[in-house]
Amino acid sequence: MSIPADRKYAASHEWCKVENDQLVTVGISDHAQELLGDLVYIELPEVGRVVEAEEACAVVESVKAASDVYSPIAGEVVEVNQSVVDGPEAVNTDPYGNWLFKVKPADVGAVDALLDASGYAAEIGA
Repeated sequence: MSIPADRKYAASHEWCKVENDQLVTVGISDHAQELLGDLVYIELPEVGRVVEAEEACAVVESVKAASDVYSPIAGEVVEVNQSVVDGPEAVNTDPYGNWLFKVKPADVGAVDALLDASGYAAEIGA
């Protein structure tokens, strides 16, 4: 299982990465996609939606279950990845390359409060 050190993680299995433009890219972890199994449907938040930290704002469905995706930080959704809506299985093959949405954070420093790779590994018992 892969847990890249260049991003932060929420206990609810989302990853986020602060980009050079200070936007925060959000996706689900390798662990999350393994638990879910083959993804068949992804519903993303609307661009312009303001989300709070830990607010359910997207849904991923697999052949086994449906699961909410939570925003790891507060902010405004500024972009969604339509390619994962059209081909949800891409998240199974590369969960860190196939992000779900980008947030303009209310406070980019809030990312620092999330788990680092080793903290997330401990959280999931990896």
